[in-house]
Amino acid sequence: MAVEPASVAAFWTVSVLLILVPGADWAYTISAGLRDRSVLPAVSGLLLGYVALTGVVAGGVAALVASTPAVLTGLTLAGAVYLVWLGAATLARPAVPGAGGAAVPSSWGSRVLTGTGVSGLNPKALLLFLALLPQFTDPAGGWPMAAQIGALGLVHTASCGAVYLCVGVLARTVLGTRPAAARAVSRFSGAAMIVIGVGLLAERLL
Repeated sequence: MAVEPASVAAFWTVSVLLILVPGADWAYTISAGLRDRSVLPAVSGLLLGYVALTGVVAGGVAALVASTPAVLTGLTLAGAVYLVWLGAATLARPAVPGAGGAAVPSSWGSRVLTGTGVSGLNPKALLLFLALLPQFTDPAGGWPMAAQIGALGLVHTASCGAVYLCVGVLARTVLGTRPAAARAVSRFSGAAMIVIGVGLLAERLL
């Protein structure tokens, strides 16, 4: 067999529980849900980031990154600065449904790219994938380890897509007629991204 169904089910349970913990992905999705007509580009970008991380882990590159302090520090700094910048932009121009704005780029491609940066530049996500995915593989299975890790990574990515689409749509639906509440939630999302970014910086540099 390729990957045991029980292992996939166990991994999926852990995956969903981790996805349900609010973080930078949630903050960006909520902001996109409030600002843009469609949350699909933002979520698509987040998913592309996780697909890229899956490929990095399956290819063995993640282990090299994790064992090279300078590379991991550089990745952490890039991800942290990116989150702080995005959070500051969101705070400066809080998202209001239908109002548009420049805090999050308005074109489809730019929103996809922004989402990819949020998830793909997150060093904690990389290390989480590195620590988590191999635990649910079977070295004696019918598929190579890289293929098993890739399959599990895609399960996680699909779960992310379902949850984040719901988060973005609910944010827009619930707050769509409440501009003041939408602005407050948007500012909270921006502040959350800044806090996460600063936390990454402090964790790596202090």
